[in-house]
Amino acid sequence: MEVKEILEQVYDNFLRVARRKSKNKTFDFPRVGFLNDKKKNALEECLGISIGNIAIFEQALVHRSALQSLPEGTISNERLEFLGDAILGMVAAEYLFYHYRDNQEGELTKMRSWLVNKRSLALCARSLHLEEFLLVSVSAKQSIQKGNEAILADTLEAVIAAVYIDSGIKFAQNFILRILIPILNVAPPHNANYKGRLLEIAQGLGYEAPYYVVRAESGPAHERVFTVAVMLQDKEIGVGTSKTKKEAEQLAAQSALETKFSDL
Repeated sequence: MEVKEILEQVYDNFLRVARRKSKNKTFDFPRVGFLNDKKKNALEECLGISIGNIAIFEQALVHRSALQSLPEGTISNERLEFLGDAILGMVAAEYLFYHYRDNQEGELTKMRSWLVNKRSLALCARSLHLEEFLLVSVSAKQSIQKGNEAILADTLEAVIAAVYIDSGIKFAQNFILRILIPILNVAPPHNANYKGRLLEIAQGLGYEAPYYVVRAESGPAHERVFTVAVMLQDKEIGVGTSKTKKEAEQLAAQSALETKFSDL
């Protein structure tokens, strides 16, 4: 048995004792009841896991904005978010450490930041359809529909903690890697900030800063799609389309970099 496996067993045993000592505490995971059997099955299918203690996942899906309409004693997902953030950082760091052996600390840090930033986590959350299960206020729901990344990102971290508590570190690790690692293939970390890179090039060439113009909006209110053009010297040099203006701007900048400044 490898040292890593021994340490994992020791850690798991330590946590079992800690959980046993606190299993009767009221702060553990009081049942809310909004995830019935049908929703539980749908959530399992979206997450690709089996749920043992549904109360843990209910807490992971309760945003603080919904507390005023829930029974007294209901707990939001913020504590789970705290734990999930730590687990996420550790798993991402370990994966990058072993799979990018030629990269130095600075490069690995950038890659980890790309994996665990709000935008990446929100992208994963949407791919898992977490917004369909999240309990939020009307105003918070509207904020999500307008592209709010923080609420969904925080929810995903809480769900990661729920998977960990419910099934253990191995299941949490597999869950994280399954949903996050594909992001590395979407856009390389060093090119993630296309707007920043385009601005640097424009300034280096003596131009004024690029600016962005919304060319079109389409779709219903809860699923708006924006088409944005990036302008340089009053000429359109790139176009991007996405569900948020911010992402559309990034895609427009990426288009400009690939078509107009690919040699820089």
